[in-house]
Amino acid sequence: MVTLTKDSNCLRCGKNSLLTDDVTGEQFCSKCGYVVSEKSNESGPEWRSFQTESGANPARTGAPSSLLMHDMGLSTVINPINKDATGKPLSSSMKSTIERLRTWDNRSQSREPVDRNLRQALNELSRMKDKIALSSNVLEKAAYLYRKALEKKLVRGRSISAMIAASLYAACRDTETPRTLNDIADAANVKRKDIARCYRLLHHELELKMPVVNSIQCISRISSKLELSEKTKRYAVKVLQEAQDNKESAGKDPMGLAATALYVSCIKNGDSITQRNLAEAAGVTEVTIRNRFKGLKNQQNSNLEFMVKKEKRLL
Repeated sequence: MVTLTKDSNCLRCGKNSLLTDDVTGEQFCSKCGYVVSEKSNESGPEWRSFQTESGANPARTGAPSSLLMHDMGLSTVINPINKDATGKPLSSSMKSTIERLRTWDNRSQSREPVDRNLRQALNELSRMKDKIALSSNVLEKAAYLYRKALEKKLVRGRSISAMIAASLYAACRDTETPRTLNDIADAANVKRKDIARCYRLLHHELELKMPVVNSIQCISRISSKLELSEKTKRYAVKVLQEAQDNKESAGKDPMGLAATALYVSCIKNGDSITQRNLAEAAGVTEVTIRNRFKGLKNQQNSNLEFMVKKEKRLL
């Protein structure tokens, strides 16, 4: 198939009449016959397979490497089908040789204790992925942090489940994914105290710099559990933005602030909801909501007073 090449002129006659042969890869001029190039190189990857006469389907490229696999997906696997490249069955002596090679190839992939540790930790990470619904970039970051901890020998003498859970929590904090320590503890079936201890160790030894958790990101999570209206969520976001501008949210629990902002918004819009329901959805206590409510209420009153004074000045 011959296609027209756009926005390119012939080097000999200067006319815009270059054609490309998709079969041979040649690029030539249709006027003077000058061959510009004999091969066309494709810069992108080839995610396609080529069928052979024997029925095999060897792919030109494999799957991309990933930190979620203990060998990053770079190790080789001996085909379990006892056939050669032409599709003929192997002889009995060659079958025993290939079977022995498969055994040693499988053992060589997890020969060191570090490899076995990493395989167990990444299996635990894959299990937690489905419980708390995380994206692939968060999991890649968690696997990267655990590999760094393994290099510094921080895992020795500690629980693998606690360390991988702490790495996952650190990845959530770094990517600003709203997941609490209690969520990670429930998914990993590990005590919250153990995960917090391992997280402090990772934070200190790896010199991690974590961003401050934005309480506005927690509003959608709490409101989805309680099925609140969009109007209530928007006003709660406005309340939290004003609290951040006035630096009222510094040092406060983000989930407690989000729950309190939703409580203020429900009162403003006339939605009936109790502090207990908000506390259970946010994973905080009712006392926390009452304490944060006092600060936000004073902030709202000060804003109202400021607006009244401004209106009086205009009058």
